[in-house]
Amino acid sequence: MSAVTAETAGRRVEEVLDRLAEKGDADACAAAEDVVRVLMEFYGSGLARAVDLLGRPGARPATDPWGALLADDLVASLLNLHGLHPEDLPTRVERALSGLPQPVEQTGFDPADGVLRLRVTGSSGCGCAGTQESVRQAAADALACHAPEVTRVELEPAGAREPALLQIGTGPPHTGTAHLTPADAS
Repeated sequence: MSAVTAETAGRRVEEVLDRLAEKGDADACAAAEDVVRVLMEFYGSGLARAVDLLGRPGARPATDPWGALLADDLVASLLNLHGLHPEDLPTRVERALSGLPQPVEQTGFDPADGVLRLRVTGSSGCGCAGTQESVRQAAADALACHAPEVTRVELEPAGAREPALLQIGTGPPHTGTAHLTPADAS
């Protein structure tokens, strides 16, 4: 893929807008111009954020030049959109899930249909459907930015976990024999 210059891209956009204008459909022209405007704002915001993040003192440690960029949702989404994100899918999923207000764990991912299954691991409040849905939605929103390969998030019910085993053992060792006298019992 050859690099597109700003001049070439600008010319191509103008040609497309001119073709639409020739057809005389004012609504289609206005819609196309809106699309161009929204995309320019989106990319402009992403580039401005990247420049700001890289320009901050201490924002880019020598050992991790990507840290500030990858932690930013807007920049990360632009990198993902163009297949430029340097992290693999499991790392990006973990990054997205680590920022959730409720701790969750992955119980499975099916790359064929893009479904990621999660389970809440910490206390999620009342356990009601609204709370569960807010956790699922927060995960879906974070993953849309960091791991667009995940197309749907399913949250296992809070009670789906195996119960913890209760270990029963002998009591503490006694160093002597304790005797209860009737006076001690009262």
